[in-house]
Amino acid sequence: MIGRPVPLGVVAILVLAGPGAWTTPASDYAWHFPADHWAHPDYRNEWWYFTGHLTPPGRAAPRFAYQFTVFRVGVVPAAPPLSSTWTASAIFMGHAALIDLDTGRHTFSEVLYRAGSVLAGFNPAPDPLVAWSRAPAGTDGRWTLRWNGTAFDLAMTDRTAGFALTLSTTPARPRVFQAPNGYSRKAASGPWASLYYSFPRLTTEGWVVRGRDTVRVTGQSWMDKEFGSNQLPPHQIGWDWYSLQLDDGTDIMLYVLRRADGSTDYRHATVVTPTGRVTFPPPERWSAQARGTWHSPSTNTTYPAGWTVRVAGRTLAIEPLVADQENVSALVPDLFYWEGAVVIREADRPVGRGFVELTGYGTASRPAI
Repeated sequence: MIGRPVPLGVVAILVLAGPGAWTTPASDYAWHFPADHWAHPDYRNEWWYFTGHLTPPGRAAPRFAYQFTVFRVGVVPAAPPLSSTWTASAIFMGHAALIDLDTGRHTFSEVLYRAGSVLAGFNPAPDPLVAWSRAPAGTDGRWTLRWNGTAFDLAMTDRTAGFALTLSTTPARPRVFQAPNGYSRKAASGPWASLYYSFPRLTTEGWVVRGRDTVRVTGQSWMDKEFGSNQLPPHQIGWDWYSLQLDDGTDIMLYVLRRADGSTDYRHATVVTPTGRVTFPPPERWSAQARGTWHSPSTNTTYPAGWTVRVAGRTLAIEPLVADQENVSALVPDLFYWEGAVVIREADRPVGRGFVELTGYGTASRPAI
């Protein structure tokens, strides 16, 4: 889950394309795997989202947490019939962040390119290279997302930001739909929805480059894939989203969609038990309440920080591992959100780790999805 406005030029083209040009998600969507791991150009928006916790050899606890996200922002359902290498039907936007849990340092990187044959692209199935782009200006190399036969490999590099990731993943448990048949509603009624699935546990290995140091790492990741054309109704301003991996094998996904006044408009939960049983607790059976706040000196935005989550008969305390995990774009005006690694406690004992994403705070701008 992610969101803030895309560039004004992209918005203008999207308006020209018209809302009726895009496919609307349907509750009876016929899934086809592995093909659905690739891009869906007839839907307006799509993203592949990875977060995780990574541990170097010889350590008991992770040293790093990371985020890597590829967004496809549709411009038109099909590229215009022009004989130009600059013709594009979509925009490639990539975000990556590395959190050094030893020092508390959070570093963010981004790319933004038109998708075509030169700067970035989304390849059709079964090409193993699902999506790619050039690295940020001043850095040789590419950002890549590849299908490795069972899950995804990802890579990014940014010389200016001073970090790089090269990670390979394999499923530690099966893919999960985050709603019945993956039809994820964003409102109680109407067409507001996405098609949404996850790999909630991916065994991860690879390399982290931090400055001059190259560190071998292993760990665990979470992967989300969503696509749609009309996810949020006009009165919603943003969301709080949680991915929680408990040490006993329980996986929990929650999202709370907010109105402009901060009140809850719609929310959803998915719980995967240690045996793999998937349930969708109704809203009256779970809650997520903030216990504090954090104020960003970069954007003058106040975010919730620390939560009490009651779900599946458990009371969990969710605590940020680092206070400042805000991603602030230098390429897109007013694009910023908090994407943070958290520790999960139960009865004052650590029982897991996860990530929380907070969008729509600080301004009147709503996520452009």
